[in-house]
Amino acid sequence: MPFVTTTDGTRIYYKDWGAGRPVVLSHGWPLNSDSWEAQQLFLAEHGYRAIAHDRRGHGRSTQTWNGNEMDTYADDLAALIEALDLRDVTLIGFSTGGGEVARYIGRHGTARVAQAVLVSAVPPFMLHTDDNPGGVPIEVFDGIRAGSAADRSQLYRDLADGPFFGLNRPGASVSQGTRDAFWRQGLQAGHRNAYESIAAFSATDFRADLDAFDVPTLVVHGDDDQVVPFEVGGKASAARIKGATLTVYAGAPHGITDTHKQQLSDDLLAFLRSF
Repeated sequence: MPFVTTTDGTRIYYKDWGAGRPVVLSHGWPLNSDSWEAQQLFLAEHGYRAIAHDRRGHGRSTQTWNGNEMDTYADDLAALIEALDLRDVTLIGFSTGGGEVARYIGRHGTARVAQAVLVSAVPPFMLHTDDNPGGVPIEVFDGIRAGSAADRSQLYRDLADGPFFGLNRPGASVSQGTRDAFWRQGLQAGHRNAYESIAAFSATDFRADLDAFDVPTLVVHGDDDQVVPFEVGGKASAARIKGATLTVYAGAPHGITDTHKQQLSDDLLAFLRSF
């Protein structure tokens, strides 16, 4: 199994499929690189080197006690990119992974980056504060924390069976297997890692990171996203990133990597070919 070892000894697992210009895929909470497998396979089959890693504490990577915050996530991504000596990279981040991509650009710049994509992503800033009045109230995230501490297995079931894939909407249909995959991946994450990551995705302010974007950027978001609301996430990010292209999936939920997998794969390929 391929791993990159970071400066603090954390082993970051990654999958490296195909050959060509590199694409690096950063996953959401509480998932791992398996959540990208449809898009990773599609892009590898269409002439790209598609790489997806498990964030520290998630999947097959080390369940570290510390470092469960965005600065370290971004530095781990940098370690992967540098260890594989990737250049002209397209960085694609889903949900929490979008925050990881944003913080990478904010901390490490775009010398190795050709393009960026934010999919159902948490930037610019999810939390309601005095200077972010449209954000999500902290009580929502406190509820997720409480569920994680009390019975995280059931929390992941409830998310998969409800808002993540939009299954609490009339007419929605997502297979039991897809819902089970979400639950399985969630339980592969370390308990502390997944718990602390709730603050990482909800309370990290990425506005300055988005201001540092100077590469072509695609923002993809469903307008019925109940996890990262469209107005808070995709719409605000696209407005903040200079020259960004916003693609809205009408009626789509948060988990569009599964519910709209072919549409998303096609949109990613078209964007990659525009470079």
